Order: sequence, then C-alpha cells, then structure tokens
Amino acid sequence: MTAQLLIGPVLRRVDGDRATLWLETSEPASVRVEVDQAGAGSARTFSAYGHHYSIVTVDGLAPDSANAYRLYLDDRQVWPEADSEYPPSVIRTRAADDREQPVTLLFGSCREATPESSRRHLPPDALDAYSRRLMADPEARPDLLVLLGDQVYADETSAKVRKFIRRRRKAGHQGPEDQVVTFEEYTKLYLESWRDPEVRWLFATVPSVMIFDDHEVIDDWNTSASWRADMAREPWWRERISAGLASYWVYQHLGNMSPDELAADPLLQKVTAVDDATDLLHDFGLQVDEPESAENTDVPYQWSYALDLGRTRLVVLDNRCNRVLTPGARSMLPAAEWNWFLDQAHGDYDHLVIGSSLPWLMPPAIHYLEAWNEQLAESPNRRAAAFGEKVRRAFDLEHWAAFGKSFAALGELFRRLGEGELGDGKRIGAGGAYAAPASISVLSGDVHHSYVARADFGHAMTTPVFQLTCSPIHNEVPLPMRPLMKIAWTRPAAQLVRALARTLSVRKPALHWKRLAKPYFGNAIGTLRLDGQLATAEIEGTTKEGALQSVASVSYRPTT
Repeated sequence: MTAQLLIGPVLRRVDGDRATLWLETSEPASVRVEVDQAGAGSARTFSAYGHHYSIVTVDGLAPDSANAYRLYLDDRQVWPEADSEYPPSVIRTRAADDREQPVTLLFGSCREATPESSRRHLPPDALDAYSRRLMADPEARPDLLVLLGDQVYADETSAKVRKFIRRRRKAGHQGPEDQVVTFEEYTKLYLESWRDPEVRWLFATVPSVMIFDDHEVIDDWNTSASWRADMAREPWWRERISAGLASYWVYQHLGNMSPDELAADPLLQKVTAVDDATDLLHDFGLQVDEPESAENTDVPYQWSYALDLGRTRLVVLDNRCNRVLTPGARSMLPAAEWNWFLDQAHGDYDHLVIGSSLPWLMPPAIHYLEAWNEQLAESPNRRAAAFGEKVRRAFDLEHWAAFGKSFAALGELFRRLGEGELGDGKRIGAGGAYAAPASISVLSGDVHHSYVARADFGHAMTTPVFQLTCSPIHNEVPLPMRPLMKIAWTRPAAQLVRALARTLSVRKPALHWKRLAKPYFGNAIGTLRLDGQLATAEIEGTTKEGALQSVASVSYRPTT
C-alpha cells in the first residue's frame, strides 16, 4: 500500500548546519527531506504497535538562512501538500557565530485538542492564534517552541476518543471507559491534537522541544509513594504506564535529542534495527517507571535535557517520572540527575533558562499550604500522616513547595549563581571562571493561570531571577477557582497559611517573591526574548475573535 503522512512533519532540533524532523506514516516507507539551496536527509521508518515513525537528520544546511523544504515518502512528495494555502515550511538556521544573535523562546503548557474534537467548548487556542499571526509575518518566527507539559490529556478525552475507547472496552481491553490505557489509544490523542491545521503548520516550521507533565499519563502522576502503591493495584496500570512512557518517548522525547544524541541513543539503535519494536518499547515503558530507592539509586532513563542557543542555555527538567517519593527523602530529581543539572547550570553562557512543568514560585499561600502538608505527611503520628496524604492527593499539593528540600536547593543554586560563587562575581564552568548570568528565568505551566514573579533573596544581587508561568494554551480553570487563586497571592492569605505552617515548624523560605502583574486566567502563550544583557518576557492571551493581546510584559537585566 502507498504510505500516507499521518502526522508531521514536526521540525524539532536545529543545531548548527543540521536539523531533525519527526513524522508518522500509515505504512513503512523510505523518508527523504530536501531543503532549497542546501541540505538533505533520509531515513527508513521504524515500526511499533502497528504504527510507523521516522526521525530524520538533515545535514548540510547553510548558516544564517531560512529555506523551504520538501518531504518525500518513497520518492513521492507529501509535504507541502499540493493544495496547501499556507506559507512554505522552512528550516531557519542561526549564524555560524551566533553569540551576538538574539534568542526568542515561545513557551506554554496545557493544550487540549481542537475545538471540533474537544470534550467541551473552550476559548480560542493560543497556539492556533500564534500560528495565524506567524503566517502573516514569517520573519518573526521564534528560535524555539518550548512545550511544558500536558501536550495531550490521557485522562480527559474528547467525545470522539471516548467513543473509540468504549468500543475497545467492549472488545475486552481493560481500563476506564473515558481514559486511554494502551499505546494504540495514545496514538489517537496525538492524531487528534497534532493534525490541527494551524498547529501542524507551526510544528513544521518552528523547532520545538517538549517535556511531559501528569496528564500525559494520569492526573497527579507520582504524587507520593502511597499514590504509586494504590495505582499499582489497578489491573490496567502496568499497561497504562508502559504505553504512556513509550508513546511519550516516540512522539515527544525523540525530538528533544540533538542529532549526535540520537545517533548515540541505545534504545533508538535497537528500535531501528528490528522489524517490530513493540516488545522493546513495551518493556522500556515498564523499566523506566522504577523510582529511586535506598536499594536502587540509578536513574532508569533521564528525561531532562539541555541545549544552547547562542549565549542562552536552556535546561528542561523532568518534574514527574524520576521524582524521589521516599518519605523523609522526597526530591524532584534523584541525586544523579540533580548533579547533572548542577553541571549544566555552570558554564559559559549569558542567560540561564530553566524549563519546569511545575512552577517553582507559586502563590505564597499555596506555597505555605504545600510546605505544611509535606511536613504533616511526614509526621510520626500515623493518623496525622494519613490525613496529610489524603489532603495532598485531594488538592494536588505536589509542586516544588511540596518537595521542600528541592525547592530550597533550587533557590540556593540561583542565589550562588546570581551572586558569583567565587565571591568576585564569577562562577565555575568546564572551561574556567565566568561572570554571573545576565538573567535566570524559570518557564513553567500546569496551574491554569499565567503570571510573572520576581525572586528576592533579601540583598542586592547581580542576576535577576524570574518565574514566568504560562498556562493554559487551550484549556480553562473552573470559574469558582479563580477568586481562590487571586486570594492566594494576597499578603493576608499568605500570613494566615504561614501561621498554619508554623504549627508544624515549617521554616520561612530563604527568599520571598513578588508577583508583577495580575494573574491571567485565559488561554495564553508566552515569549522570552534574550538580547545581549536584556531579557524581555511577555504573556499574550487570546481574544474572543482568536487574536492575541498582551496581558503581561516585563524586562530585566543585571544590576551593577
């Protein structure tokens, strides 16, 4: 049969004179990419669970250029489509020496599928709106799209997907009737979401990296050790976690790797060497769901990654899969992965950008509530600890503040970097000593409202540290929750909950933070532009007509 292009092409990494593109086809095929002026790449598809995928590395791209490309399956052009009314998809490269070149990052999280297939009516999709604007002005394209979690919702499905799932349940496949469980069911989520025409064009022309949050697997994924124990008793859970992580590796994580990392990845080498990689991916999904424990301190698979764009370093952290959940030793990252992160945070760059699906700096009242709850759940009194665990899971109290040691360690890292670890405004990297960063920015999502906050470490510091939260891209927070979110930012609410936290000897954080704009509850997309020593962040929300309007903007640079 003739292979059809089902999803893609999705332009992922552009590194120097190379780029990677990801796609899914209906049948096995030879894939070839040709770029105008210079550049080409080819690969065979690999197969798993009856589906066919390819990640193609394009070599020989001209520096500082933006050239259209064509995609062929078995020597038949399938992209751009012959009747396409959209601008050509292009691969843009940076200058050979891009140290003085600005960097623009587009970011956000929490995107349900298109309005036609959504389970409910939602305000306009911010990614659709951005795509339409970029079509009108292609020269304004960002360097990278950073998607910070909940790219698909495995536990909140559309009517179309639920209908498909229910047919499978009647046929004997175990699991909830409104949630995906198997790899086949996961593929329907990506097909539904990534074939949105405007988003498909955007993915084809703007490089993107991604990280999961809970809804790629299930709400409150890895909240605590007792949560994991309860889920393990569900007869469908092993299939769910295996399929969730395997599909994430195929659809999202493959594109996070550079061409060199792809060439060295052991799993990709195995997957592309066999006719059917189903068993490989199924076993992989189970193996990488092993949390760190006293007996096992190895990281099963590192989902966190880092990359440099000009003088900007982006480090994207896994806030979900590799959490340490052992009571008394809770941590966002296991020790080996934290040490890797510390290595990435030191080096020769101007701006440090952290991608964290969960915000580091939350509304202060919620921060103290989570810190109180963590302490309660650690209580030696079994009844008190059980109550704390029940509250933790009922109210989703599992952000950085609920992993207090990690929250403090991240703040201490930023303080040391911002002050200059050597006492003279310097920090150590592999190549020697470097000046303190021009800025530190934490990009986050998850909480279904957008805000900008600045960290204050209690004394003058060279480097400004900002929390930039943009969520949702296409979803909404229930109306009754909005006043509570606003109140959580107020000083009286923070003082009240802090008093509660003090009853369990919760210490005040070593820093405090201030929100710089009102929380925004609509669909939104964020932009961070880094130019020389200046960082400029903007959150844009969608109007009823589907356009974008600025709802928050801030600029920051080092102090002298």
